[in-house]
Formats: sequence, structure tokens, C-alpha cells
Amino acid sequence: MSKKSQAEYVCQSCGCVYPKWQGKCDSCGEWNTIVEEKIEKSGFSVLNTKKKGGIVDFVNLNGGTELFERIKTGIKEIDRVTGGGLVPGSAILVGGDPGIGKSTLLLQICAAVAAIKKDESCFYISGEEAIDQVRIRAQRLGVENAPVKLASTTEVKDIIATIDKSNPTLVIIDSIQTMYLEDVESTPGSVSQVRACAYELIKLAKRKGFVLFLVGHVTKQGAIAGPRILEHMVDTVLYFEGERGHHFRILRAVKNRYGATDEIGVFEMQDKGLVQVDNPSALFLAERQGNVSGSCVFAGIEGSRPLLVEIQALVSQSGYSAPKRAVVGWDSNRLSMILAVLEARCGFNFSGHDVYLNIAGGLKISEPAADLAVAMAVISSLSNKPLPSDMVIFGEIGLSGEIRAVTQPSLRLKEASKLGFTNAIVPSSFGKEKKLEGISYYEIGNVHRLINWFN
Repeated sequence: MSKKSQAEYVCQSCGCVYPKWQGKCDSCGEWNTIVEEKIEKSGFSVLNTKKKGGIVDFVNLNGGTELFERIKTGIKEIDRVTGGGLVPGSAILVGGDPGIGKSTLLLQICAAVAAIKKDESCFYISGEEAIDQVRIRAQRLGVENAPVKLASTTEVKDIIATIDKSNPTLVIIDSIQTMYLEDVESTPGSVSQVRACAYELIKLAKRKGFVLFLVGHVTKQGAIAGPRILEHMVDTVLYFEGERGHHFRILRAVKNRYGATDEIGVFEMQDKGLVQVDNPSALFLAERQGNVSGSCVFAGIEGSRPLLVEIQALVSQSGYSAPKRAVVGWDSNRLSMILAVLEARCGFNFSGHDVYLNIAGGLKISEPAADLAVAMAVISSLSNKPLPSDMVIFGEIGLSGEIRAVTQPSLRLKEASKLGFTNAIVPSSFGKEKKLEGISYYEIGNVHRLINWFN
């Protein structure tokens, strides 16, 4: 029976499907991103066909598994984020803002693996740049002599035919939004093209057993553009974060089937590319000035790595009826909650003050363990009294004003001790943990006791 060609309207930003065209996407709020795409649907159910399905073989959970050997890149931060190295046959999606350094990072990874393998099994395929442009970047990075196979094309069928005749170790596609499959009736970058191209490339990677990197563009909100199913299809999703004004770059794993999520790798952007940072805590605190009100050090955990960062707060008189709340690197709703708790439980009044909060260094923090450090920084700025420069703080604040326990407190304090911190404000439940020598502990169970530090 013949197939019927139908049409549907798909948002090219988020992948939401509509029965008819409209100017604004209700899902992501973007304008003029809804495009008509043709789909092929059969006029009968597949269950009515004469071909019968095969029998699926089931096995037990306690059966033997095939051990795989991870591919080391030689870049410790990359190996950390991916869970100890690259897994053969895995598909990795890398997203990030334009110009943040995705292509630079992946070219360095490709050159590093090629240098270790000492063969021509690492392929770098660019759909956005010409070969000469990639060569110029390689010369700037100092990897022009690495045995990397370079190509510039957007035809997925040509890529599959070429790779199928070789035995690659690593293949990088930069980017998936530029790839084109002629069997799909839509333009490159559309939801249908991205989904179909990614499916064919991932299927080839699983069959041939090579590591596949896909570069993905992001939307204004920072999410990877295109269908959400793309993130479900791959094994690992990495976000490359950083502010244009800062030279730090954070590679964060938000999905990893072969390792921990929320693991981060820290890099510094220099003239000759990205350089890994072995001790990010010392680097984030390098420009910190002591004896300044509104500043404190938070001992956090990113994945399995302890990380010390400076939290800066500024509370000033507001000239408007609605005070301003500006936050960089933290959740603005979380700040509003902390201010409400301080007003209700401690008697502070922020209704006539503007409150500004900044995580120094361009790092983004999401864990609630930073609540206590934020509260201390805000009170310090409001009272204009600095905290001790050798003090670290962590703890979660509840709506009733209690200070809740956080995960891995000993690991946080070990990192602080390495950098010379001798005082720590911790939740009262920390008394059950083994205490380190050389650090004075101040256990706090309720936000009322915060006032004692500034009297």
C-alpha cells in the first residue's frame, strides 16, 4: 500500500510539534522558529503486514559481561569528566555557547588520542569550517603534526561509506546541525535532519566500536538546540560553560552512562588553546582580597571534586520602590528564599536595599550547600563587617531557619586545609564526623547564631 505524505510544524529550537503554523513557540518562547516538515506515514498498521516478528532472546542478570578498556586521552580533566576515559562504541554530545571553545577542545582531544595511538585512526570531520581554517587552528594549538585525518563535508552518507571501510578509534562531527541526509526532506539543522543524522552516526559507532563526538549548538536559554531525543540517544552529554569575560572554562557532565554526573573539568583559555587546571580551588581564589565585607569562601563539591570558590555579596540602599536582586552564578530564586528566611527568623530588613550576588571566577553553583555561605556574605555586607580571611563555610538553610547537613563534609574540609584555611563554619550535625587537626570548627544549628558573628 502506498505511503501518504503529511506535514507537521516543528519548532527548530526545542523540537515541539504543532498541527498548524504559528509565529511563537509556546514551549520555548522563540519567534519564527516553527517550520513545516513533511513526514511519511503508511496507510496501514505495521501489525497487519504478513512478515512476522522474530523471537527475542532473554538472559539472566548474573551472566558474564564483556570487559572494555577505556581510551585514555592524556588530558586528565577530560578523563575525569568522562568517568576515567573514553568508552569504545560510545556517543558523546558536547554543547556550549558560540565561541566558548568547543572546536578547540575537541581538536585537542583528537590530536591527543592520535598521538597516543600513533596511527591515523582519529577522524575530525568539520561541517562548519573549511580544511584550511581547521589547519590554522591546529597550528595555533601546536598540534599540526598529529596524525589526525581531516575532512570537510556535510553529507552523512559519504561519511558513513568512508568510515565503514576503515577502522577508526575516534570520530568527531563538528557539528551535528550542519549534517545532511538526502533521504530526509528538510533543511540541515532541522529537527528531522538532526534526529536522522544522529541516529545513523550513532548506529555506525555502536557497530564499529569507535568513540563518536557530536558537537551541538545551544539555544538562548543554554539548552542544546534541536530535539530533546538527541540527548536521550547519546551515552554522554557534556556542557562547555564559561563567561566571555573570564578565561576559565568548565566542562560539565550532565549525563553519563559510564560514570558520575555533575563531574567537572576545569580549563584555562590561553593563546595556545585550552590548558587543564590541576588545582582549580587555588586558581579561583588567586585574586581574592581579605578583610573585605561581603566576601566569604564556600567549600563545595562538583561531582567528586571538592572546590573552593569566593562568594561576593553587596547590599546597598535602594533608590527605587522595588529593590533590585541581581545574581551571577547562582539561583536567583534561592537568593530570594535566603533573604526571606533572614528577614523572618533573624529580624533583618532588606526591603529598602538592593542585593547583588556573584560567584567569582565565572563558575555556576547549583548545590544548596552554598546557602549558609550566601547568608553570611549578605549579612557581612549589610553590617559592613568582614569575615576572617582564613574561614570556609558550607551548610543548607531550611525555611524554619535550621542549618541542615550536607554531603561529604570531610572532603570539603580536606581541600580547605590544603589551601591553608584554619576556621570553618559547619552545620551542627558535623559533630558526628571525624575532625581534622589544624581547623577550628564552629557548629551552627540555626540562623539565629549568625548574628553573633557580627555583634
